[in-house]
This record gives sequence, structure tokens and C-alpha cells, in this order.
Amino acid sequence: MKKDGLKIAVIGGGSSYTPELIDGLIRYYDEFPVAELYLVDIEPGADKLKIIGDLAQRMIDASGKPIKLHTTMDRREAIRGADFVTTQIRVGMLDARSRDEKIPLLFGLIGQETTGAGGFAKALRTIPVILDICREIEELAPDAFLINFTNPAGLVTEAVNKHTKVKSVGLCNLPIGNKMQIAELYDVDQRDLYIEMVGINHLNWTTKVVIDGKDQTQDFLTKIAGRSGFSMKNIPDLEWDAEFITSVGALPCAYHRYYYMKEEMFRELNTTFQETGKTRADDVKEVEAELFELYTQPELVSKPPQLEKRGGAYYSEAAVQLMKSIYNDSGDIQVVNVRNGGVISCLPEDAAIEVNCVIKSDGPHPIVLSGELPPQIRGLLQVVKAYEELTVQAAVFGDYHAALQALTIHPLVGDEQLAKSLIGEILAQNAAYLPQFAKND
Repeated sequence: MKKDGLKIAVIGGGSSYTPELIDGLIRYYDEFPVAELYLVDIEPGADKLKIIGDLAQRMIDASGKPIKLHTTMDRREAIRGADFVTTQIRVGMLDARSRDEKIPLLFGLIGQETTGAGGFAKALRTIPVILDICREIEELAPDAFLINFTNPAGLVTEAVNKHTKVKSVGLCNLPIGNKMQIAELYDVDQRDLYIEMVGINHLNWTTKVVIDGKDQTQDFLTKIAGRSGFSMKNIPDLEWDAEFITSVGALPCAYHRYYYMKEEMFRELNTTFQETGKTRADDVKEVEAELFELYTQPELVSKPPQLEKRGGAYYSEAAVQLMKSIYNDSGDIQVVNVRNGGVISCLPEDAAIEVNCVIKSDGPHPIVLSGELPPQIRGLLQVVKAYEELTVQAAVFGDYHAALQALTIHPLVGDEQLAKSLIGEILAQNAAYLPQFAKND
């Protein structure tokens, strides 16, 4: 794919995450020479875009890299002729996330922005907007790669793959974060470590750990059994039961705590909500206010360490490494969200999965798994994937029946009356963002 004058469009450029991305583009400029960088946002995000744009320009100026920065509200201008389009949008902004987390809690269920009913609500709002962006990519930059960082990343990737011709890759910072943590646990360089991850976004398992060519999977499982860690800023870091980890035979990702420790996680979230009236979204609002105050300081010319509190650790590493590898036809291995194509035999061919892939100039190529998935992994994976299939159908077509089935079968809901009540509340509180359902009334 190598060419001169790379153009990147960042949709949602006013995000507090953007300095992380700018930092990565600067650090890897020699291997990934970006000539034109467009940060685009919508009118309600204009003030944040201005702040981010000014900081980004200071960072670029301080680096001496010849990257020409543009900030704009014209999405078509940003996309036209782009080589890569990244999406990091939040439809409804943090107020919508706050509702997504609080509505399930009111019904005695876990409230989380990408998992369960909260993730369902976010998907309904987000997928139609992403598909609109994809239609513009098809028209204005048909050869571009869409690097999607917008949650729920797996659902978005599946919708794009099923309903557009865009070359799309879904990205999450959890896999690269897990790899860094495992490397730290063994005190080895990441280049000497190979991990096999398999599943779907926010529901994947580390099934193999190889260090310097030696399989250390069993040793790794012994080390992590009965301990906390391998979590994220936005997820309570509860300890894994030693016997349970042994019985799974793999490391569940941080989000599995919502499934495997459902009652304890609900108590943790609900206690905080009952005592403070707050959820993680409200904490993030406070962190963002602090960050944007920092971003306005004219002497700031690099990403501040406070950005780590936002939960976006390794974002630039994941995003820039992926684009850089495609650009250079690197052939290295990264964990990304792609079309299944038979890699996970128990899931549909057109399902979005999150697995190890070889990154080439034409995109990611999934690696054949080292073995069949055991029933304790396969069972949960198939149920949540079925939920995702139904949710994509509901989001794209405003299909109420698909929505009802999606929530009814989800392990964090699992009741048709609860599902109906949740959908009613979600549709009522998100009416401005869900016109596809209004058409079907």
C-alpha cells in the first residue's frame, strides 16, 4: 500500500482520546508518514474540537514532523480521498452513556456501556450513524480502510461487514493491554511473547501463552488463578476464583466478570449508584472536564499522564500499529475484529470475531485456531453472538421483534418481560437517536 502523502480522517476528532492518537502518529511518523490529518466532529462538539485541534497542532509543531492538520465539521471533506478513516464517536455523548448505565440498574440488572442492555442501547444509536459514514467512504474514498474504535466495536464491525463494501477492521485496546500485562508478568519483551486470543469483542479468552517458543499456558493459568488483575479502568477488578480459572482452561477477558461474577458485579455497581447516584459515565465526565482544562494550557505540548484515567491506555499503540502494519505490509500478528469466514467453526461465516490476524497490505488475515473451542467457551460465545446478530438487525431495520429476542436471550437479561420493559425505556429515553424505530410504529 506504500504511497506518498497519506491522508487520515478521524471521525470524532474532538474526543479526549485524540491526543493519544496524535502521540502515536508522531512517534511512528518515520514508518507511517502522514501528510494530511483531518479531525472532524459535529456542531455540539465544536468547542472540544477547537481545544483538541489547538493541542494537536502544538504537539505536531513541537515534534517537527511535517503533518498538516485540519479541523472541520465537513465530514465529506475529511473523508474524500482518505487512505484511512478512524471512527471514535459517541452518539448522544456522555449523557447517553450515563442513561445506558442507569436504565438497567433501575431494573435490577448490570448497567455497562458495551455489555448487556447498556451496550444494546448504544448499538441501536451507533450502528446507523456508522453506516452513514460508510456510505460516504464508499463514495469518496472507496479504497480506504475503516479503523473502527467506536464501541460496541464487534457489533459495529459486523454491521459494516454485512451492510457495506467498506474495508473495515474493528479495534479494541483490551487485547494489546492484556499482552503488555502478560509480558510484564513474565518480565519479557513483547516480541518474545505470543498469545492466542479467541472470541468476540469484550468476550474473548486467552487460550495460549507462548514465551520464546515454549508453551507456558498452564504455568500462566496457575499464576493468575485466585488473583485480580488483567482488568481495565472501567471494570471493577474482582479476583478470579482459582478453581474456576482452572476449569475454564483459559484467561477470560476483563468483561467476562459481568457474566461469570454477575451477582457480585451487580452489587458493586449498584452500591455505588445507590450511594452516590453515579455510574462510570459520571466519573468519566469529571475526568474529561479535568483533561480538557489541561488541554487548554498553551504550554502543554504532549499527552498528559492524566489521560490514563480516561481508560484509553494503549489506544495509540493499537490504532497506529494497525495502520502502520497495513501501510508497510508488515505481516505481524495483531488481535482485531474481522469477518469470521470459518475461523471459529461454531459461529456463522459472516459473524464478526476477535482473533489473532496476520496484518498485510490488503488487511487482516485470521489465523487458524490451535484447537476446537471447549463447550464452556463455545456455549457462552454462541449465545452472545446470537444476541449480536439480532441487535444488528434491530439497529439497521428498527426491528422491534429482533430487539426483543436479542435482550431476552442475553445472559445479563434473560427474561422476556424484563426485555420488553427495558426496550420501552430505552426507546423512550433515546427517541431522538432512534428514528428507525419511529418509522415502524
